[in-house]
This record gives sequence, structure tokens and C-alpha cells, in this order.
Amino acid sequence: YYYIALPKCLSFETFFNEQDPPVDDGDENTERGNWASKKEYILSTIGYAVGLGNIWRFPYLAYKNGGGAFLIPYFVMLVVTGIPLFFLESAFGQFCSQGPINIWRAVPILQGVGIAMVIVTLIVSVYYNVIIAYSLYYMFASFQSPLPWSSCLSWADGNCSSVPTVANWTQGNSSCPSSNMITVPVQSPSEQYWNRVALQRSSGLDETGPVVWHLALCLLLSSMLVAAALSKGIKSSGKVVYFTATFPYVVILILLIRGATLEGARDGIEFYIGSQSNLTKLTEAQVWKDAATQTFYSLSIGWGGVMTLASYNNFHNNVFKDSFVVTLTNAGTSVLAGFAIFSILGHMAHIYKMPVGEVVKEGFGLAFIAYPDALSKLPISPLWSILFFFMLLTVGLDSQFAGIEVVTTCLLDAFPKVFKPKRTLLTLTTCSVLYFLGLPCVTRAGIYWVTLIDQFVASWVLLFLALFEIIGVCYIYGGNRFIKDIEMMLGNKSFTFWLWWRACWFFLSPCIIVVILVWSLMTFTPPSYEAVQFPDWGLALGWCMAVFVLLWIPVVAVYKMLISNFPQRVKSLCAPAKEWHPYLDIHRGERYSEERCRNRMTSWTKPDVNVNVISSSWL
Repeated sequence: YYYIALPKCLSFETFFNEQDPPVDDGDENTERGNWASKKEYILSTIGYAVGLGNIWRFPYLAYKNGGGAFLIPYFVMLVVTGIPLFFLESAFGQFCSQGPINIWRAVPILQGVGIAMVIVTLIVSVYYNVIIAYSLYYMFASFQSPLPWSSCLSWADGNCSSVPTVANWTQGNSSCPSSNMITVPVQSPSEQYWNRVALQRSSGLDETGPVVWHLALCLLLSSMLVAAALSKGIKSSGKVVYFTATFPYVVILILLIRGATLEGARDGIEFYIGSQSNLTKLTEAQVWKDAATQTFYSLSIGWGGVMTLASYNNFHNNVFKDSFVVTLTNAGTSVLAGFAIFSILGHMAHIYKMPVGEVVKEGFGLAFIAYPDALSKLPISPLWSILFFFMLLTVGLDSQFAGIEVVTTCLLDAFPKVFKPKRTLLTLTTCSVLYFLGLPCVTRAGIYWVTLIDQFVASWVLLFLALFEIIGVCYIYGGNRFIKDIEMMLGNKSFTFWLWWRACWFFLSPCIIVVILVWSLMTFTPPSYEAVQFPDWGLALGWCMAVFVLLWIPVVAVYKMLISNFPQRVKSLCAPAKEWHPYLDIHRGERYSEERCRNRMTSWTKPDVNVNVISSSWL
């Protein structure tokens, strides 16, 4: 009686089983749904591509590799590898309107590449969520005046000092000659705050220690924010990105304007991209390798996110133009962020009376030590600190949105009847799993786990995936066939239009990836965090994670060969499956009509079929 009297909207079961599907009346694809507008897709993709690496890695690489001279190899690599591969992934996803796993119906033998992409994204999303938690903690800590890391307080030890070095005398009186004076390295308050308060860092991976509860709570808040934004998939996240994808640019401009008015800012910018630029660096191969690597990783190529976001586009969306907009915006953001970072670091170097090069760091050292230290020297420092860490939060959330969307989209595509009416529950479950997987990363040894995952999973493993992607699309599926698929979406183009893209897809991009991959493996050194080396079991675990990701490629290929009919196994698995086609019937045309698909599959299963004839007919 009481249960019947309850309002229907309060029923937990009803909430999860009778949700409105994430589809609007105006959607072209009434089953999967589409972006509500072109702006939402562009902003979501920019938010995904523009990540923390644009803020804390690119400026350091530019400074290290010749300043302004580094922009030459960077934009060359953007044109040769970045834009072509981003265009390839976007067009691939938009054509079939499927996630990274089902998309490999085009080349069934390589479906393991799609599974590997999803696993990489899942693993990286674990530690990316932790970085968002770091940003949340620092943002909350910034609501204090003065900032808690502006001076050595009760949490500091005797090695903390607000000046870079402390001079000690070898004798007990000041008459000691200068030759007897030694310089003792010390830690800044921001460095000790990061290690002793925020992380409560242990001595190494062997000493796990308890969970750091303030980070665990921030991690929970991060997971809740992501789950709320993705509760209705792209229909809800598409609205959120209007703020999260644009607000970082507002903050970067504010910090740039403020930084440019500070004393010493010019010195910082000179080091970054000004007169200190060293054109002779262009003769060093390492500079070109760094440029290619930064281009590749900053665009999130090989993760599956670009395909996933593009899969929700309308079929005839101009993905070619979109690729240029996103990639060039991403590159411009990196350059702009560098000016904001180095102008304030220049002011910090001026205060410390040190060269700019001695205060510059990268990665965590820049975001949570050097830059907070510099902000603490400004008037109204809490305001600038809140803005900076809120910017890091929004940048991280945008990338996390796409990462979670990759996982949920693949599950929805694989089991639409099961998960489509329970999309909110699926998102909540995924975010909850990521939260519990992230708890080891917020223990006292958490920063070591984050570094281990970053170095072994989010690095050269992606190069393998991108290489298999190019081989699968251009050499097995057929580059010319893929171009015809794109023309079904964009309209016919001239031969000269495709000449550059053919050169990049067939030769330039794969060659550059192979060179970077071989170089990365040959120069690989065991990762460490600061001066702390990882134990052997930790390194072994890192290699196991990398192998676990890549192992799906041969395992799935062998499995599909075992269950297919002999002797045409390899040939049939290198041909598109009958399910490979544009999602909607109205877009399939004659090339993907049901009758032609049946004839194609029949021809591939005949034992006396001539492979060359088949290949040429599709190419």
C-alpha cells in the first residue's frame, strides 16, 4: 500500500529503467543521437585535444629546444603528422558512426586495436582523474591569505627556505674567507607543501602508506563532476563545454596581461620565444623528435576519443574543415599558454635574482611547484591562484569527459538494448569504477603510481596503436577506398586535392611514427620521480601494463582466424565485415547497398577468388 502511494518519480528502479534516451527530435541518427549543434562538437573536441600537456609541457619544450626556433619543427610536424592523422581518425569515426571497437569492422583482423585504445583510455582516465583531484585540492587551498605555500610554516622541515640557497660557513665566525663558504641546496615552501602536505609523499613505491583523505575526497568530487556532466552523454556534456572549453582561454589571457605588467616578465618571454631563440638547435635530431612527439600526444591521436566524438556528427558534416579548426586551435593554445607561463616565471626569477632557466620546470613541477610559487609573489595572490587551478580543473575535465565517453560509447554500441535505457546508470558505474581504481593513486605513494602509468601506458604504446591504425586503414582496408568513403560525406574532390593526404597517410606519417617509436624504445630509461627510482617489481608491473594493452591486437586476430572458415581466413578477415557501412540506410548509396554487400562477402569466401582482382576492385 505504501509503495503504491509513492510518487512514480521517486522510484529508484523507475529512474534507471525509464530514462529518456539521449536523442532529440531533430537528430539525424535517431538511435545513437547527434550533437545538438556544430559548436558543441567543436568545443568538445577542442576541450579534448587541449589538455594539461599544452600548459605544462609545451612551454618547457619550447624553452629547452631553442625557444622560437622550436616553432619551426613543431608546425612542420603538425602539418605532416598532426593534421593528417586527426583528419583520418575524425573521418573514420564520422563515416560509420561507431566507437573505437565497432569501427574496426572495416578490418576485422585488427579489431584488437580498438580494444587496446579503449583500455589505454580507461587506464589513463584513472590517473587523469587524480590530476583533476590535485587541481581541486590546490584550488580549495587557494582560498586562504596568504597562500599556505608562500612561506615555511609548521609543516616544513629544516631544509625549507624562501630563498633558493643558503650560505653556510665552515667556521663559526664571519671572518672566514669566501673560499670556505659552501652553498647548501634547499627546498622552496611550494615544493615542501607539494610533497609534505598535498601528497604526503612516501619514500618510494615500496612504502604505500595510508590513503591521503583530502585527496580521496577531491577524487570523489572529481568523479561526481564528470558523472553529472555525462549523465545524458553528449547531450549534457555538450552544454557543459560551453563553459569548460572557453573559460581556460579567459584565464590564460588574464594571466598573460597580468604577467606582462610584472617586472622581469620580458626576461621570461625572451627565454621562451624571444631573442634567446637558438636556430642552431634545428640541426639537432632530438628537437625534431620532441616536436613530433608533442604534436602527436597533444592532439590525443591513438586514444579513440577523436573517433568517438566524431561518430556523433551528422553524416555530411564537413569534418575536413573541423580538423583544421581543432588542430590549429590546439597549437595556438600551446603557444599562448607559454607566454602566460613564462611572463610570470620571469618575474619569479627577477625576485630570486636567478636566471629564468633555473626556475623553469615541466609537468607536475611546473603546475604544482614553480607556478604556484611565482603566483604567491603577486599582490592578491589568492585570486591568481584560484584562477590558475580552476583553469587546470576545466582543462582536465574536458579531456576526462571524452575519455569516459569512449568507454560508455563502446559499451552502448556493443549492447544497445541493454545499456541504452540505462545510460545514466552506465555512466555512474564507469565513474565509480574509475574512482576506486584511483584510490591507490591517492595514497602516500600515489604520485609514483601516476608516474608509472604515465610513462608506460600513455607514451610509446600510443605510437604502436597509431601505426596499426594507419596500416589498417591505408594498406589493408585501402587508402583509395577510404578516400571514396570520405567523398560520400564531403562530395567529390579533385586528384590534386588528395595528393597531399595520400603522401602523408601512405608514407610520411607512418615513417615518422616508426622513427619516433624506434628512437623511444632505444633511448628508453627506467622512469623515476625526482631522484626516487622505482623498484624492479614496479618496473615489471609497468611493462605488464604496456604488454596487456598491446596483447589484445594479436590475441583478437588469432581468435578471429580460429573461428573463421579455413582456408580463406586471413583474406576474409582483411575484408570489411558485412556490418561495415554508414549507420543509416539513406547514406549507404550504391556502394554499400545490401545486395552489393552480399556479393562482396560471397566473393571473399570463395576458395578460388583472385586476391589481386578483389584488391584492385576495391582500390
